[in-house]
Amino acid sequence: MSVPGPTSPDGALAGPPHGLGPGEPTPGLSDTSPDEGLLEDLTVEDKAVEQLAEGLLSHYLPDLQRSKQALQELTQNQVVLLDTLEQEISKFKECHSMLDINALFTEAKHYHAKLVNIRKEMLMLHEKTSKLKKRALKLQQKRQKEELEREQQREKEFEREKQLTAKLAKRTLIQPEDDPPGHCCVWPSSPALCLLPQAGHSAG
Repeated sequence: MSVPGPTSPDGALAGPPHGLGPGEPTPGLSDTSPDEGLLEDLTVEDKAVEQLAEGLLSHYLPDLQRSKQALQELTQNQVVLLDTLEQEISKFKECHSMLDINALFTEAKHYHAKLVNIRKEMLMLHEKTSKLKKRALKLQQKRQKEELEREQQREKEFEREKQLTAKLAKRTLIQPEDDPPGHCCVWPSSPALCLLPQAGHSAG
């Protein structure tokens, strides 16, 4: 089957070019198959993609590298910042512990002052108790001394009365010459006191 020739300007089909026989290829048409052309196009596209990729990389790679370096520096700075923060937290904890220790020392001083005051009060109470005991002992000794003096005074008075009674009993009854018989007077304490006549004398 022959390929029809190009059409004439008036619309009629023209025959094959001069000098071409049936079955010969028409000049100007590709003698390759459609698949071979597609492969060539694909090869060209791969090269273009590679070139585009290289261009993109050459355009964006410096910025990406700078961004990567900045991120690395930022990461290092964050690590340093975290270390510093941990150190500050440790210092804060130590300060908090020191505050707790200071509070404990303050509380200990407060209770020590209370104990000192209690001890002073106990010493004062002990001194007052000792003074009261001494005073009570002095009062007791004074009372005992007064009782002893009163007892001695009573004994002295009793002894004096006893001696007076004995002296009166030992005195003799004196009969005055001018008195009538049966009368007697106690002499010399009461010269005017005469005793009544005794019963025996009156009967005689």
